[in-house]
Amino acid sequence: MRTPRRLFGYRNASLAAGGSKAGAVARITIRQQMAYKTDFIMRASFLLMILYVFVQLWSAAYDGDHARIINGYTLKQIIWYLVFTEAITMGVPALCGIIENEVKSGDIAVRLIRPLSYVGYHYAAYLAEAVFRFFVHLAVGSAIAWLCVGPPTFGMGWAGLFSLTFGAITVAFVLNMIVALCAFWVEETRGMEFVLHKLQFTVGGMLLPLDLMPEPLRRICVWLPFQAMLYFPARTAVNIDAAPIAEQFAIQAVWILLLGALVMWMYKRGVSRLHVNGG
Repeated sequence: MRTPRRLFGYRNASLAAGGSKAGAVARITIRQQMAYKTDFIMRASFLLMILYVFVQLWSAAYDGDHARIINGYTLKQIIWYLVFTEAITMGVPALCGIIENEVKSGDIAVRLIRPLSYVGYHYAAYLAEAVFRFFVHLAVGSAIAWLCVGPPTFGMGWAGLFSLTFGAITVAFVLNMIVALCAFWVEETRGMEFVLHKLQFTVGGMLLPLDLMPEPLRRICVWLPFQAMLYFPARTAVNIDAAPIAEQFAIQAVWILLLGALVMWMYKRGVSRLHVNGG
């Protein structure tokens, strides 16, 4: 009979092994990303174009007045807010397409027998790629924002940004994984992925802070998980004094737990469906 101490030792060893496997997946993912320099140049160019357009639009909305405040945001805060939301948005990988292709090609059979859980494998790869891309796009976006509206003066807002970004990427992962796992049933998930992205762009606060939205729409947005992905880290970065940090962490954690439970339920149902159908 195993003693509690021995069981505890086995548990720690198992966790350590899982962590080392996830770390290996993350390192391989980052190496793969660094190999595609052309992709980075194209993404950076696209980000510069988008931010330049936004700078012109918001400068017109503020009449070029950097001291003007609209619903708690100055022109500088709005532009830097967009830099942060764009960096997170463009950083997250296209998970739905990856899993859809694995299901169609049959490669998922190989993934399922690897010594790392299927969801865990994709989370490790997703997190590594998203964090790497986030910092690259943050650097590119910061360059144009610095030139157009001046350097960031957010103080501890940077700490809020980086701490909330981890939870934001995790929320993005579970949301995309829910849509991606639908490939077990419908195979084609691009339409659902398109809808998910548009919800992130609008009610998630990518294009516009929720504070600037009409009150009825804002009340709906606070009950949705999309704000935890983009609005929380960006709003905290530019105005940490008005951001309830502890509440935002709690909301992110709740959504991760709820959506994570749904992911695991869908995964188990999907895998059993594959086995029954001989997949």
